[in-house]
Amino acid sequence: MPRVLSIATLYPNAHAPRFGTFVARQMEALAARGDWDVTVVNPIGVPPVPMGRYKALADAAISGEEGGVDVRRPRFTLIPAVGGPFNPAMIVRAVLPLARQLHEREPFDLVDAQFFYPDGPAAAEIARDLGLPLSIKARGADISHWGHKAYALRKMKTASLQAAGLLAVSEALKREMISLGLPGRKITVHYTGLDRHLFHPRDRDRSRLQLAEEFNVRLRDDERLLATVGALIPRKGQHFAIRALVSLENTHLVLVGSGGDREALEELAFELDVPHRVHFLGNLDHGVLPVVLSAADGMVLPSASEGLANAWVESLACGTPLVITDAGGARELVTTPEAGRIVPREVGAIVKGVREIFAARYEPEQVARAATGFSWEANAAALAQYYAGLI
Repeated sequence: MPRVLSIATLYPNAHAPRFGTFVARQMEALAARGDWDVTVVNPIGVPPVPMGRYKALADAAISGEEGGVDVRRPRFTLIPAVGGPFNPAMIVRAVLPLARQLHEREPFDLVDAQFFYPDGPAAAEIARDLGLPLSIKARGADISHWGHKAYALRKMKTASLQAAGLLAVSEALKREMISLGLPGRKITVHYTGLDRHLFHPRDRDRSRLQLAEEFNVRLRDDERLLATVGALIPRKGQHFAIRALVSLENTHLVLVGSGGDREALEELAFELDVPHRVHFLGNLDHGVLPVVLSAADGMVLPSASEGLANAWVESLACGTPLVITDAGGARELVTTPEAGRIVPREVGAIVKGVREIFAARYEPEQVARAATGFSWEANAAALAQYYAGLI
């Protein structure tokens, strides 16, 4: 059985169990096929003297088998705020001795990076040392953010020239990668997966009752509900959704996720006199998320940039149409009116899009057809075929 060593800074751990869950689901689905042996190295970055949240991160650097995947979590030295240029080298310093040890015990056939920076350049150095082919996956922010920092782009380009293959989560991201000078002939589009046992249309009234019982979000029969799912950071644009509520009477908004913008978003809701219609749910277990999405009449995510957001696919699979910006692979997913609306990143445009999906009252089963082709099984099958072509 071929063996892959995957370097993934984006991966769940005991301190952040929702961080990079889509990477974990992908690698677990690949391992479940039984035709690839999967080892993930999830380097945990902590400062020389870990305090506060970094202390909790350091404590989460625990290795073991998770979902059929051998997960190793060495710690690397992180310099907060200014460590970006040094992170690939710090990861190599921490991971390479472990990689050599594992490779000597039972050789790998491929080294893989699950994020283009800092994972990609670090994986390139490890693959070179072990004499193995290299694959690097781009997911969105690694290209839109790191790809526009000169020091990171230089390292990314060097790693891409070494790589036997590259992956992108959408055709739009592939085009962006090519525009930055990454080799297009090496790029394969690899769409995300979906847990179809969890994400499917559910009874809306029953879902709203559960939402009221578990989160105290109580709606009258004449009130509508919008959901937004994503980290509370400027790029996701939740403030547009909150501002849109001023013009959307009898409409509530639930925000799923955490991040540095929460306090500012809470203050904005008070300033606009809509705090009673804005509900912050924090990070949710994946088992609860389908209930929230099924309770909603629409999902709004005014992102400045994306690859192809898992939240888009999960919302559609639950029968909940989207109102999203023209970011990343949006046009590869919203291909019918039932799937929702792609709108400019402006409050007025979001209000118009929301009103249109409210008025249309699409049947959940119609909306869910837009996510028909997505599953973790399909994702893993495509990944296995791609990996096999590199070794």
